[in-house]
Amino acid sequence: METTRKHRVPEMEGLQARWYAKNRGTAAQLAQYRRQAAEVTSGLPDGAEILEVAPGPGFFAVELAKRGFRVTGLDISHTMVEIARETGAGLEIDFRQGDITHAPFAAESFDFVVCQAAFKNFRQPVAALDEMHRVLRPGGFAVIHDLNHEATSADIGREVESMNLGVVSGFTVRQTLGWLRRRAFTPAQFEELAAQSAFGACSITADGIGLEVRLTKP
Repeated sequence: METTRKHRVPEMEGLQARWYAKNRGTAAQLAQYRRQAAEVTSGLPDGAEILEVAPGPGFFAVELAKRGFRVTGLDISHTMVEIARETGAGLEIDFRQGDITHAPFAAESFDFVVCQAAFKNFRQPVAALDEMHRVLRPGGFAVIHDLNHEATSADIGREVESMNLGVVSGFTVRQTLGWLRRRAFTPAQFEELAAQSAFGACSITADGIGLEVRLTKP
C-alpha cells in the first residue's frame, strides 16, 4: 500500500466546521462520547496524559478531561481549534493547531493516543502512525475509531437514524458518510498500514459502521 494518498481532503474551516460541530453535539452523540471515554480509558492510571488527534469540536476530549485525565488535542483546522476551546472552556485541556505527521511534542510525552473519525482523511497514514508511536511512552497504546470501508449503505442508514437528527441534517450526514466511506480503510488495509509503521501490528474490532484499531508500543 502507498504510504502517501493521492487526494488530499481539505481541512474543515469556517461555516462548514461550525455546521459539523452542531451536528456532532446532539444529546445522542454526547452520550456516545461518554460511553466511549469510559471504554477506551479503562485501565489507564489516574492523571494519565492523553493526546487526541483531530479532536474536532472537542466533545470527546471534554469527556476524557472530566474523567480526570490530562488531555491535549491536536487539530489541523484553525476553526476546529477555536470551537474546541469554546467547548472545553473551564477545563484544563490544551487544544493546539498542528499536523500529526509533524507532531509538536517531545518523544514519550503521552500514555494514550486516540483518534476519532479522522484517520481516513490523513494523506500520510503511515507517517501519522509513526508519530503516534514516537510520542507514546513505552507501554502506551493508541486507539483509532473510524469508518469501515466495508460498511453498507443500510449500515450507514441505521447509524444516522440513531443520531436523532432532523430530516435535512439526517440526509446530509447520510450522504456525507457515504462519500467518506470511499476514503475509509478496510480491516486488511489497516493491518497493512500498522505493519509498515513503527507499531508493526494492530488488533481490530468491527463496531457498527466503524472499526476500532488498537496499537501498542512495547
